[in-house]
Amino acid sequence: MSEVQVKEQGGNKKARQKKQTLRVDFTPMVDMNMLLITFFMFATTLLKPQVMNISMPSTEKPEDGKNITIGKTTAITILLGPNDKIYYYEGKLEGQAYDDSTFLKKTTYGEDGIRKILLEKNGFFEKDGGIYKKVQELKLKRERGEIDAVLCDSLINKAQKEANEKQIAPTILIKPLNNSVYKNMVDILDEMLICNIGFYQIAELVDGDKYLYFTRTLDTDILSPEQKMQWAKEKKVQWAKTK
Repeated sequence: MSEVQVKEQGGNKKARQKKQTLRVDFTPMVDMNMLLITFFMFATTLLKPQVMNISMPSTEKPEDGKNITIGKTTAITILLGPNDKIYYYEGKLEGQAYDDSTFLKKTTYGEDGIRKILLEKNGFFEKDGGIYKKVQELKLKRERGEIDAVLCDSLINKAQKEANEKQIAPTILIKPLNNSVYKNMVDILDEMLICNIGFYQIAELVDGDKYLYFTRTLDTDILSPEQKMQWAKEKKVQWAKTK
């Protein structure tokens, strides 16, 4: 509500001010506010980030029975190298096995590369489809509305945990090199979801992994200072034997 002062003049009479009431209709503003509120609520929902559950290595000592069982035949360690290169080895390597470059195998991203390896380990090519098929069926039931998301996640976790305890499902260790790129990390995490991998971790390279990668690629930049010194000594010994 506001007022407008109008000045009137006439003859010899003194000027008088006449008050007129000016009414402003705010009804359209209410409609505009509702539209803005609806827009921002809708935009906020679309911008909600989609997150993935990633198992990171814990610095605390796990309680008995709480740690993930890693079988010698089901464990796969993936090394993310530079220039979209990807390497892997199966099982748990110990001692002198890290000196044998044949353990480290090179593959590619995509259907004919690491995905095929992970699907095979997760039972995709088995007659009953293995744990992959069980998880996929639960996801389809969730999409059809037969079960809710909470129950679906609970059943998937239970199935994957049982498969891990029976050592019929793979456990994946993802170890990026210092010169790997973020895109490769996203690609390999996508493969974990596509292949319904239940247990995977992002871990740091150990000295054994570094030396194994060196024996496969001869890239000395990956070695620690101690390993470089050791390798230089071994090279000198080999050179002396040839004399």
